[in-house]
Amino acid sequence: MTEAKRLEVVRRAYARQILASVGVDDARIEQAFAQVPREDFLGPGPWPISRFGLGYVYTPNDDPTYLYTDDLVGIAPERHINNGEPSLHAHLLWFAQVEEGEHVVHVGTGTGYYTAIMAQLAGPSGRVTGIELEADLAERAKEYLAVYPNVEIVQGDGTVVPFEPADVIYVNAGATRPADFWLDRLKEGGRLVLPLTTDDGFSSLGRGMRPRGAVFVITRQGEEFSARCVSGVAIYPCAGMRDAKSEKALAIAFGNDGLKRVTRLYRTEDIPEDRCWLKGPGWCFAYE
Repeated sequence: MTEAKRLEVVRRAYARQILASVGVDDARIEQAFAQVPREDFLGPGPWPISRFGLGYVYTPNDDPTYLYTDDLVGIAPERHINNGEPSLHAHLLWFAQVEEGEHVVHVGTGTGYYTAIMAQLAGPSGRVTGIELEADLAERAKEYLAVYPNVEIVQGDGTVVPFEPADVIYVNAGATRPADFWLDRLKEGGRLVLPLTTDDGFSSLGRGMRPRGAVFVITRQGEEFSARCVSGVAIYPCAGMRDAKSEKALAIAFGNDGLKRVTRLYRTEDIPEDRCWLKGPGWCFAYE
């Protein structure tokens, strides 16, 4: 068996196991994970693997097989920036429901691994706009994704960089509030995948305690927005989308019941308190 064939088998097994671990049964997402070589987006090995309580532990050598596990891999470990956990992204991509021909905006593209998977899902008739704040990571993403004709990488702040209306906006960093800009750029029926985290929501999920971060899927329905929590999360903070007032409100809300009952996002504070799980400056997550 050639090396290329061996890695193809490894990727197929990895894709199936990753999806099964989060209960996702989707042939298109499985195929995308099986087709995109993770090693093409992580630079030369050995690679730093994040291990809870140990920091980064390097793979024994540069055999890409070590990358096909459900682990964080450091892409800028000195800044604690990682290529995220595959099972989390498989789970969130299932809720994003990327269809062929759609426009996907990936905010926080990193070095582009999950951007490439989104490009597979959008297909040749679709396109992906990847936005990355860190200049060195954006340059690496441009290099690694040069072979994907339906991908454009933009270096800049994903909260202000202009982009055309999107079917999916997939945010890969923890905010404290929804951005009006992202909501405005959603097409009818468009989905915003948005992690909201408290100030301690990067280092821990708070297992056994109150949650510190959650991912919401917000769907545009005319001028209204449905919303639901689909996952807990611990993720790198989103520059430009964190403020003290919203963070305080979010931390208080995570200490209360009702997270799983959220069904609506209102772009106003003028909602009765008994209908609100979380009320921030000019917006509210509500139960109906």
